[in-house]
Amino acid sequence: MPFRDRADAGRQLARRVAHLRGADVVVLGLPRGGVPVAYEVATALDAPLDVVLVRKVRVPGRPELAMGAVGEGDVVVRNDHVLRLARVGAEEFAAAADREREELERRAQRVRVARPRLPLAGRTVLVVDDGIATGATARAAGAVVRAQGAARVVLAAPVCAPDAAMTLAGAVEELVCLEVPQGFVAVGQAYTHFRPTPDQTVLDLLCRAAGDRPAPSPGGTAPQGRDP
Repeated sequence: MPFRDRADAGRQLARRVAHLRGADVVVLGLPRGGVPVAYEVATALDAPLDVVLVRKVRVPGRPELAMGAVGEGDVVVRNDHVLRLARVGAEEFAAAADREREELERRAQRVRVARPRLPLAGRTVLVVDDGIATGATARAAGAVVRAQGAARVVLAAPVCAPDAAMTLAGAVEELVCLEVPQGFVAVGQAYTHFRPTPDQTVLDLLCRAAGDRPAPSPGGTAPQGRDP
């Protein structure tokens, strides 16, 4: 497999985006799995690390398949192709999107205590995930950061489905994918170790990148991150 784990994938990805070093770039990881990858990229680029909060809207009964996504700032992205195949109507999609938006708001309350949102206006924003399947989450992330004033959006992932790569190439200024396998089935197939990333790991990496002590476990008060 191309990548041992997310940290290994991040180090490999960092070499492909080395041209962005010094370009007033902000690295944004997609929680949760994208943050360990983004941490390695931000470290290599000596760039600030933050998250872009997005939630997949999953097909009922098929949690591995995204029919859209929601993001900070009331961004909603629909995957019309998946919606047609799954025969999901507008009301059913809206109800599922509302449920994910509630979870997004809960997660934002926790994460933003540890890492207040970094300003993106006029900057190059490098959005990093651990892999891209349908592209719905990545599209939502791009919409979120553009709404926050990003001047240039670069999307990077260790592995990407071919169909998603074609769709996303025209949606961002630059798309960087290390692997675009024709036999793509799932993101995890590119990794030897692909365990779930706990929320606490996300918080600790954000604090470490900001030079703060690790965030406390749930129930405590996380330290404030320092904006560069």
